[in-house]
Amino acid sequence: MVDHTQFTKTIALEQYGIKNAQVKYQLTPDQLQEETLEKGQGKVASSGALAVNTGEFTGRSPMDRFIVKDSITEDKVWWGNINIPFDADKFQKLYDKVTDYLSNKEVFVRDSFACADEDYKLNIRVINEYSWSNMFAYNMFLRPTEEELKDFTPEWTVVNAPGFMADPEVDGTRQHNFAILDFTRKIALIGGTGYTGEIKKGIFSALNFILPVYKNTLPMHCSANVGKDGDTAIFFGLSGTGKTTLSTDPDRSLIGDDEHGWTAENTVFNFEGGCYAKVINLSGEQEPEIFGAIKKGAILENVIMNDKGEVDFEDTSITQNTRVSYPIHHIENIRVPSTGENPKNIFFLTADAFGVLPPISKLTPAQAAFHFISGYTAKVAGTEAGITEPVPSFSACFGAPFMPLHPTKYAEMLSKKMKDANVNVWLINTGWTGGSYGVGSRIKLKYTRAMISAVLNGDLGLYNYKDYHIHSVFGVAQPRTCPGVPDEVLSPRATWKDDKEYYKTAFKLANAFRENFEKFESYASEEIRRGGPQRYAE
Repeated sequence: MVDHTQFTKTIALEQYGIKNAQVKYQLTPDQLQEETLEKGQGKVASSGALAVNTGEFTGRSPMDRFIVKDSITEDKVWWGNINIPFDADKFQKLYDKVTDYLSNKEVFVRDSFACADEDYKLNIRVINEYSWSNMFAYNMFLRPTEEELKDFTPEWTVVNAPGFMADPEVDGTRQHNFAILDFTRKIALIGGTGYTGEIKKGIFSALNFILPVYKNTLPMHCSANVGKDGDTAIFFGLSGTGKTTLSTDPDRSLIGDDEHGWTAENTVFNFEGGCYAKVINLSGEQEPEIFGAIKKGAILENVIMNDKGEVDFEDTSITQNTRVSYPIHHIENIRVPSTGENPKNIFFLTADAFGVLPPISKLTPAQAAFHFISGYTAKVAGTEAGITEPVPSFSACFGAPFMPLHPTKYAEMLSKKMKDANVNVWLINTGWTGGSYGVGSRIKLKYTRAMISAVLNGDLGLYNYKDYHIHSVFGVAQPRTCPGVPDEVLSPRATWKDDKEYYKTAFKLANAFRENFEKFESYASEEIRRGGPQRYAE
């Protein structure tokens, strides 16, 4: 590992308004781990990973995420309860308070990149109050070589001060924590929260504006892998749908697990240099790659350990959202650099707890756009006695909290790219079969893997009536046969004991789709509007 502390003298923070700081620049992970342990801010797990507690916040705080409303953003951002406007003057005053807070302190600074494609690379300087936050930035962003650091000029700056508390009445925030993007100053300002995901998602949100507006590139909240023949597959999906599990394939190289861009040149690139995985109920048997990546250099967040440093991955007493960050090279089978060409198949993953969507179906471009805007999955109801009703959950573009533009902008880009590249889009239900949650059972992982393998191997062929059946409610094309999967599993209706009950539940979900889509209708083209369910309950 190169010791970059020799560059310390070249970094001055006065230009940011941070005065007389003791700057620790480009420290190695080993040095940052040592700093964290010396300050009593972390412990070493038996695996060698650093374990930290992020404090009051163990997840993102969506209601405290703001975008400065100015000449760049005013007419482009989709303002509302996802993209909450912030006054430019108030931002400057708050920024000055934060930099004043960081003055005369020890500060950790790291220069890094986002975007693995050279043509889209974004130079980022991260300024952290805490050493372990800076180590997270080392793990998650792309790491420059010594040569690249010599002429490094940052374009975006992340200022991260978890110990600074805002005064909502004076500063214009909702409460004492905040994450604010300023596209004019090119600053992500984060305070009052130690949750490291705010750093990663701040830059992701910025790229979700920059790439479509200025670079004609579609940003995606997805995982991606590439086969031996160079074909790229993309997996969209919300939490709990199998995005990480299904893209981790021993026969295919991982491009990345969470954030990617799809360029006009028909290439796909990872934004990041690492992975940030949930570790709730993690086991070496179920997810060996992630389990094996938890070693020295990785950071565990909010886990419970015993006296020997052994982690209890089932213990959620701090949070359900226990996490690990690690550089992508902790995974063996990766693509270097993290780019792919020639996307051939896109998978939309949904865990349908109603049990009515087919386990696999092929979508037309219009249907793909509709389902992309909808971003459907279902949450299983809480653990209270007698409550077994699933709850539909919609997150536009499978990542609404990070999308500054209107969802239809991203959907139209996706539709065009699908047509231009002749990509097949598949809706994969990793949820329930044979009935809703509480009656049916979860679709077997081996069947889902077999369906995805059949797609990637070209075994399902082109759409025709002999090989596909059009679902009478949702209008999607479900294959009649698939290698390694019993035929009856492919028809959700056939797995239910009661036809009448199946259609009643299917109409209920169709109505939920329609109701959710109402807020997008005035923005969506006629073609996209026709991509939804074909029939609804009256």
